[in-house]
Amino acid sequence: MTDKPSHLPVEALDEWTTAVCARLDLDRTDVDVARILDLARDVAHGVARPAAPLSAFLVGLAAGRAGGSPDAAETASAAISDLAATWRTDDRS
Repeated sequence: MTDKPSHLPVEALDEWTTAVCARLDLDRTDVDVARILDLARDVAHGVARPAAPLSAFLVGLAAGRAGGSPDAAETASAAISDLAATWRTDDRS
């Protein structure tokens, strides 16, 4: 028996996103995959890798509380990317 790979091949990302949206009853056109991946990259490089999925969740939570529009998600994501760009853990003692 072969174990499933623990990572998602890049070419399967769209299929996965579509399946998740269907399962969660989300409109697939509201999901900006590039924006989410950029946010994850910014936070992983500017703060710490484990902060990336946490930040993505928090962006979704903030966007949901702000009405749930794609614009709300973009605004929250941009704010977190900006914060990550200036984050310095050595300054936070």
